Amino acid sequence: MLMGPTVRQGSNVVFCAEASEAEKGQEIQSALQASGCPGTACFQVCDVRKESDIKRLIQVTVECYGCLDCLVNNAGTAYKESTDDVTSRDLENLMELNTVSYLLLSKYALPYLRQTKGNIVNVGSLHGSIGMKDILSAVTTKGAVIAMTKALAIDESKYRVRVNSISPSQIWTPMVEREINRYKNPNAAAQELESFQLLGRMGTPEEVALGILFLAADGTYCTGLDLVLSGGAEVGFGIKYPRGPDTSPTDLGNLKDSSPCKQ
Repeated sequence: MLMGPTVRQGSNVVFCAEASEAEKGQEIQSALQASGCPGTACFQVCDVRKESDIKRLIQVTVECYGCLDCLVNNAGTAYKESTDDVTSRDLENLMELNTVSYLLLSKYALPYLRQTKGNIVNVGSLHGSIGMKDILSAVTTKGAVIAMTKALAIDESKYRVRVNSISPSQIWTPMVEREINRYKNPNAAAQELESFQLLGRMGTPEEVALGILFLAADGTYCTGLDLVLSGGAEVGFGIKYPRGPDTSPTDLGNLKDSSPCKQ
């Protein structure tokens, strides 16, 4: 739950989801209001693939709080696909949600952010800069988010509006949990995902929220930055498994004697 730490720090937050998630959104709002946090939270139904909903979300936020200091773009999804199976429609669908929604929300928020000299934080993905197998469309859209962040940072600097992105690696979210539970051995699948990080675990939504909070409130000299929140997933030269159609790391046996640096 990304808004929890910000509300606990005293922020007034409007968060959204589509109509199918309205009941859950209201529950989160009620829980935060009852928690005694110094900040407030307001849930709004919004399908970020619809421009009219986006305009309404920004309008509701300004009506509710009188101003807008920070926009956090966090909508997104991914699905597995082989390069041979990817279609233009697959890419268009993901681009609409993962990238175009960010651009439109930024566009309609910026008139208010310019007044407050506020900032935008775009939630990207480590995969957008280093890639990942079998999620070509998602990687493409997240790479576009990082590029868009830098372009917006340049354009908005004259208004003193900061624009940054944050790129998490594997984060334990309900979406990841659902994907892991589709495997015959969910525990083994989870352990493999954990092994991608030097810290030996997946990150948490709260850790992502704290990174966003830094960029929004404390990183006042940061703009055009992509903050990598990865547990060290991208660090270190090492073996790249020969992942053919029928191989995975668990198929390759003991590779301890295959290091090119062996003395």
